[in-house]
Amino acid sequence: MTSFTRLLRYCLMASLLVSAALAGADTRLKMVLNWKYEGSQAWFFLAKEKGYFKEEGIDVVLDQGEGSAASIGKVASGAYDVGFGDTNAIIEAAATHPDRAPVAVYMIYNTPPFVIAVKSGSDIKTPGDLSGKTLAGPANDGALKLFPALARQVGLDTDSVNILNVAPNLREQTLLRDRADGIFGYLNTIRFSAKLVGMNPDQDLRFIRYSDHGLDLYSNAVFFSQDIINEKPEVVHGFVRALNKAIKEVIADPDAGVDYVLKQEPLLNREVEKARLLATLQWEMNHPEIGKIGLGAVDQARLKRSIDIDVQAKNLPRVPTVEQIFDSRFLPAEEDRIHQLK
Repeated sequence: MTSFTRLLRYCLMASLLVSAALAGADTRLKMVLNWKYEGSQAWFFLAKEKGYFKEEGIDVVLDQGEGSAASIGKVASGAYDVGFGDTNAIIEAAATHPDRAPVAVYMIYNTPPFVIAVKSGSDIKTPGDLSGKTLAGPANDGALKLFPALARQVGLDTDSVNILNVAPNLREQTLLRDRADGIFGYLNTIRFSAKLVGMNPDQDLRFIRYSDHGLDLYSNAVFFSQDIINEKPEVVHGFVRALNKAIKEVIADPDAGVDYVLKQEPLLNREVEKARLLATLQWEMNHPEIGKIGLGAVDQARLKRSIDIDVQAKNLPRVPTVEQIFDSRFLPAEEDRIHQLK
């Protein structure tokens, strides 16, 4: 055998080994979460640490987020493949940049968590009382972005309200120190963050809920880039199967779910994060419709109403279709969906 023949054989064998390795390699997905690591994200950590994603041939990298609206832009830009964030921000992206907007595949927060929190002694009791007041919130906060929809619903002139943008970690302190009359946010986020600055949310705060004023909107969902959906649909199927399995386990054993959150971020307070998780299950994931369609799915008529509300409130240039916002092809079978929470 000549040296040239041996070289060809070695090259062929190396090529076959590389091909085999690539064929067996997991698909790597970068995922951005809605917020800093917390108890209400337990299923993502459980699915990763218990190998449920890996069983589907997926290697998931989980990164902290900067707000439920901000994660949509991170996936739309191509920085991430998959995210967890606000459906209403997906609607805005689909209306303005339909070629790049991510698409939701699994609805988790099916009950609208959007609120304006004010001090319990405040004279603000309804949205109509907000005229002439100052409200604060992070620029990418979902409740802040939906404020025009609430204002339209109740006939409030948004120009009569002063909006103050603050860093997320300063939101509750802004209210505590009377630098704002109210703050935008998600119900559970504000409740637990308020505790961290020494407030008792049950005694010190009053919540104006968007859902009490006709805005029965969907909130946070898992979404993928259009490239992944179109080029690797089997990966999306696998991710959703693993996630659905993990959510079932966390619902059955919340303490185990919190274990995996603390493994990811040991400095968190177990008691606080378990309470946050249980509150999320109770207040943000427990819409009556899951008894009919199961967790993860959406009611298309309800989603269509949400789209119309967003488009009108934000004066968006086009009306996306339901299919551009939510792709139901990747949902688990009806019998595998969760139809009742504890």
